[in-house]
Amino acid sequence: MESEPRYRRVLLKLSGEALAGADGSGIDPDVLHKFAGEIAAVHHLGVQVGLVIGGGNYFRGAKGVGIERATGDYMGMLATVMNALAMGNALEQRGVRARVLSALPLGPVCESFDRRAALGYLDEGRVVLFAAGTGNPYFTTDTAATLRAIETGCDALFKGTQVDGVYSADPKKTKDAVRYDRVSYSEALAKDLKVMDATAIALARENAIPIVVFSIHNPGAFAEVVAGRGRFTVVGEGA
Repeated sequence: MESEPRYRRVLLKLSGEALAGADGSGIDPDVLHKFAGEIAAVHHLGVQVGLVIGGGNYFRGAKGVGIERATGDYMGMLATVMNALAMGNALEQRGVRARVLSALPLGPVCESFDRRAALGYLDEGRVVLFAAGTGNPYFTTDTAATLRAIETGCDALFKGTQVDGVYSADPKKTKDAVRYDRVSYSEALAKDLKVMDATAIALARENAIPIVVFSIHNPGAFAEVVAGRGRFTVVGEGA
């Protein structure tokens, strides 16, 4: 079996909801530290790791709560900062050096995003957590993850999800949903396969960065997929 990682530098995108555990909101400490262990395992392989975590465990959009869109999006950005700080601390507790960089200036809380600084931290062997999305409303954390992956020269963008790849429909709701091993950017967009939002996929296509979709809930899956093993779907050019 292949033991060496296939990638030198990767970015992992996680949803905020993934940190919530059974409660559905906030951060479940057991889940937080479990994911920190998954990230640490890849880091220990010598792979440089960037990370973007959504904020849906605290706040997801402004619909239904009487808040206009831009304000709601800024609230969501702040939620991602809380998640990044929590994960950074969990990694540090495991002896993995981490640095949180925010697209919004938050002085005493964390450092502001700077591409050259991010590249330097990755080269130093730190896990870099990119918080506050792109710093602009109307853009999702999927798009932010793709943008940061491109800016930092990542070999691939990994999306940790609830299922072990990309399906033609939600496999939890549709028994005969078809699972793909590989799918092209264009097919993912045309069939609306829910890999990431359309802006993120189009950005990945334009910059030829593959998207690797796998289940973050399977123990050891992140390290296994980085080594090219296990179950996952690759979204890429000519796939």
